[in-house]
Amino acid sequence: MKKLVIAGGTGYLGKACVAYFSTKYDTIVVLSRKKRPTLGNVHYVQWDAEQLGPWRAHLNDCHTLINMTGRSVDCRYTETNKKIILNSRINSTKVLGAAIGMAKNPPQVWLNSSTATIYRHSLNMEMDERSGEIGEGFSVEVAKAWEKAFFSQQTPRTRKVALRTSIVLGGNGGALVPIKNLAKIGFGGKQGPGNQKFSWIHIHDFVRGLEFLIDTPNLSGPVNIVSPKPVTNAELMRKVRKAVGFPFGFPLPKLLLEIGARIIRTETELVLKSRNVIPGLLLEHGFVFHHDTLETALKSSV
Repeated sequence: MKKLVIAGGTGYLGKACVAYFSTKYDTIVVLSRKKRPTLGNVHYVQWDAEQLGPWRAHLNDCHTLINMTGRSVDCRYTETNKKIILNSRINSTKVLGAAIGMAKNPPQVWLNSSTATIYRHSLNMEMDERSGEIGEGFSVEVAKAWEKAFFSQQTPRTRKVALRTSIVLGGNGGALVPIKNLAKIGFGGKQGPGNQKFSWIHIHDFVRGLEFLIDTPNLSGPVNIVSPKPVTNAELMRKVRKAVGFPFGFPLPKLLLEIGARIIRTETELVLKSRNVIPGLLLEHGFVFHHDTLETALKSSV
């Protein structure tokens, strides 16, 4: 019986993984903070993402573990929220590592979420896993601590991959929804200077990329889960306007973005940082993207 365990599998990306892998594994166990009914071969098991408990038994004889646990960064970076964002990632990673260490037959592979925002703001230099330069600031420090906690776990029989994931585009949720909504009401112009790079990946290529990593035993360490062609923010908004059929879009200068971010309780970093990241290792190992251009990604997402 081939078993997949997904920690934090009830969010947007987690649900996509459950749907994609449900026909590829005999059993899927989703570690969730809430009780949920079993659906087919998908079983929901309660955990608190901090303490060892009965849930750890499910990691024994498990082929694959995917950890997507973590408080959303779409919030104001208050001291309280910063602590929650960091601890939710570190604690869940450490307790999963402890559970793996106690398993007689531990997972063969452990994919742990990370973020492509670990790289510095870059307008011109493309960041791959070998030559990419790590940035600074709160989000970067969280990413660094997250990966440190992950790779420090002693799991000699479990291959580990950190998923440095970019913005994931899909039709039923995620970051594309507010972008489309802005375009539909006339605010689909460039955001800030507009030259900042936007690294992205289509939801279908995201789950396919995870499957590729699971099936490629010589891939480990940090891997960029991004499409091969970043675009500028101005290009992104222009193509979104075209996709939703809105003829024009008012630009949103930095000052308006700052005001708006305070109103909706988020941070402008999410749109102003230039994420210029490419999938060096995926391409090197032969992964083929089904949605390698923004046009094809938007066509199936809008």
